[in-house]
Amino acid sequence: MFELFIAMVKEEWRIHSTMFGSIAFALFPILIFWIAFMGSFLLPLMREALPSGELSLVLHANYLMLGFMVGAFGLLGNEAMNRRFGQASLLAYAARSLPLSERFIFANFVVKDTLYYFVLWVLPLALGFLLASPFIGIPLTLPLLLTLTLSLSFLSGLCGVFFLSSLYTRSKPALAAVLCLLAAAAAAIGLLTGQNPAVFFPPENLFLSFSWTGLVVSLAVILVLFLVSIWLFSPETATGSDKRHRDMLSPLMAKLSFFPQPPLAAKDLIDMYRSGGMVGQTLFSFVIPLVVIWFFLSLLSGYLPAYGVLLEFALVAGIIASTMYTWITMFDTFGAYACLPVSVSTLIKSKVTTFAVLQLIPAVFVAAVAVLSGQALYALPAVVLCLSVSFYSLGITVWLTGLSPSVLVYDVRVMVTYLILTGAALLVFSAIAFAEPFAALGAVLLLIPAAVFIRLAMTKWEAREQPGF
Repeated sequence: MFELFIAMVKEEWRIHSTMFGSIAFALFPILIFWIAFMGSFLLPLMREALPSGELSLVLHANYLMLGFMVGAFGLLGNEAMNRRFGQASLLAYAARSLPLSERFIFANFVVKDTLYYFVLWVLPLALGFLLASPFIGIPLTLPLLLTLTLSLSFLSGLCGVFFLSSLYTRSKPALAAVLCLLAAAAAAIGLLTGQNPAVFFPPENLFLSFSWTGLVVSLAVILVLFLVSIWLFSPETATGSDKRHRDMLSPLMAKLSFFPQPPLAAKDLIDMYRSGGMVGQTLFSFVIPLVVIWFFLSLLSGYLPAYGVLLEFALVAGIIASTMYTWITMFDTFGAYACLPVSVSTLIKSKVTTFAVLQLIPAVFVAAVAVLSGQALYALPAVVLCLSVSFYSLGITVWLTGLSPSVLVYDVRVMVTYLILTGAALLVFSAIAFAEPFAALGAVLLLIPAAVFIRLAMTKWEAREQPGF
């Protein structure tokens, strides 16, 4: 197992370093470290707005969400085992030629991906806080404990969604039953204790009051979820049999006729639907993370205006909704269209069209949250804020990464530019929205730079993907 694991780690490094250089990829965790190191010096100022307990809650919620966002291995497992990256035959495809079981190879693939995310995101942040702690008067035991509990938060989110996504591929009724059971348990905890269920999150409690029993229980739950998820994984091996589908292209093209490039946009939606990505990704990369984040954000209601939690949630939902672009670009690259009379700009237009159709999901979701939380009066500003941030973030993403957002995001230059441009917009509009909630309607102005970035992206990536044309 160790030999296969090391080979997969080397393979992952070669893929990313080949795409945008070894130095750029190696600098990514250094960037996260530097952000954490410099951000640590702002802690005294942050404590004036939020107590230390709430700050740790925000950190643990962020890493829980990170685990949610990357943990849907059950959903993506078959793509990984069946040439997920186009025609590239990765080691995960080796079960067809080596005397190794598909479940064994998949387990190594998941551990490798988990390690990469840990090294790229969790460890650099903890190390930055650790090295800054002597300068801000914090004992070294605190950042060490934070490293442990943030790791547990990340792994809890990852293994939780891994379990749910694996269950989804096996039995959708069983998944529905488990989700109903979890919702009932959360409601029962709220009724019996009178507290938000999020306050009982084990890693956060472990950070506030460490105990060996709590650590063992947290590790045991994570391990059990991981092992059950691996056991539930059922790879689909191509057998050569034909699958027949009803015609979806013609009616979908008719419905999208008022959009640019309806044939290509319809093709993207059909790919997502038939692969299970549309339902699965919506559930595991959007709905479930945001439901959990809502519970955590609601704990800050004592420090924000009554409408503040909803608008903060809308901002977070907008950023997560913008990642739908990675769902759309997951299944193909421009190389597949190179022999056709299709330009890069045409392909980008079609992806943006598909993205616009998918934005119906966050719009409905945020509106529903506003109504259910008793903030229906502010549903319109929340929806406008969410969609405006989503399209603005999309424009920056397309400009920086073209048709490869899931890969180029690990280029440190891309990440720095993205953080600066999106961070500035979020800071401005969050301040405006908290001062006057209906002023959040002004976020629609973000659509102007979004359109500009998309036009720049078409020119930029046309020149890079089709030089000489």
